[in-house]
Amino acid sequence: MCQLSVVSCQLSVVLSTASFLLLFILCVTAVFFYCYGIYAAIAFWRHPHPLDPQFYPAITILKPLCGVDSHAEKNLASFCQQDYPEYQIIFGVRDRQDPSIEVVQKLIQRFPEVDIQLVVCDRLIGANLKVSNLANAVTAAKHDILLLADSDIHVETDYLQRVIQPLKDENVGVVTCLYRSLAEGWVATLEAMGTATDFHPGVLVSSQLEGVKFAFGSTIVIRQGVLAKIGGFSAIADYLADDFQLGYLPAQAGYKVVLSDYIVEHNLAISNPVDAIKRQIRWARCIRVSRPWGYLGLIFTYGTVTSLLLLITTGGSLFGWTGLTITWIMRLVMGWVVGVKILNDPVVKKFLWLMPLRDLLQFFIWCYGLVGSTIEWRGQRMKLIKGGKLVAINNIQTS
Repeated sequence: MCQLSVVSCQLSVVLSTASFLLLFILCVTAVFFYCYGIYAAIAFWRHPHPLDPQFYPAITILKPLCGVDSHAEKNLASFCQQDYPEYQIIFGVRDRQDPSIEVVQKLIQRFPEVDIQLVVCDRLIGANLKVSNLANAVTAAKHDILLLADSDIHVETDYLQRVIQPLKDENVGVVTCLYRSLAEGWVATLEAMGTATDFHPGVLVSSQLEGVKFAFGSTIVIRQGVLAKIGGFSAIADYLADDFQLGYLPAQAGYKVVLSDYIVEHNLAISNPVDAIKRQIRWARCIRVSRPWGYLGLIFTYGTVTSLLLLITTGGSLFGWTGLTITWIMRLVMGWVVGVKILNDPVVKKFLWLMPLRDLLQFFIWCYGLVGSTIEWRGQRMKLIKGGKLVAINNIQTS
């Protein structure tokens, strides 16, 4: 009996030591990640793209619409007020009863000098309805350079002239942009905090380490020839992360993907906690299915959580408090550098102190995203399969 007790005690010590070492390693790697995130942000800020006032290639802007977002008319109007010599805007709608049509008609009357077209077509080419919308709209494109931007994006008058600059290099196939979110309500505020202080630092680190191999729906500038080479919109019609694929596939085809120094504004509407959590889980599972090793590697960036667990494991020791203090300080500094200095994000400026809470919530979502492959998206129950493709399971009632 005594021998069994000794073995049990020894096993407990071994497990305790292993837990301590694992948590310590995770804290150290997180601090290194935060330091590198600060470096990557500064490197991005110090190398803006030079502006050539003579480079003004004609552009076709594609705007897929479905319903009316918060501040829809203001956001869409900002694309009609560009200080740019020649551009076309095509608004794509699937349903003839869609309320966004009325907004587009107002814009056509308000900006008669701008080449604006409305394409209404319900043709489907895959499970992602937004991509079908884009495929229908592009048939009316007049220019070789396409610019795709989500309907909830707002820009200033110099937007086109700034984001187009990297295309002076013929090897550049895609240009994309970071974004700062304008949040409404506390749920949206937490989402915006995560985007600015967690997602975007990861983007800048990835860009610095291996280059840009992705794109964001906030802005995607792509040549029609590049789009054709990757198989057109049909090639991404069954993917949830269509924007990611529009950067990833051209990168795989040998083209450069460039992160513009222009920061767009993203209107994040009021949301309830349930919808927000479902949305976060959907994207977590999408990342896991699309980039499984990258998703697992995120554990090395959750220093807020691992340092807290280290403190608990060490029984509130001085070592534990020191580890937590260093980790949290570096986390806050990285969040401030990226969110405030690079993105000029108003949410981060006001609610930086909420970052540890946001990190804890994100960690639980990451854990939940490790399992399962079903999601709810645009009124349908879908299954994610290898690579992030969508397969419809059955229609469900939208909330």
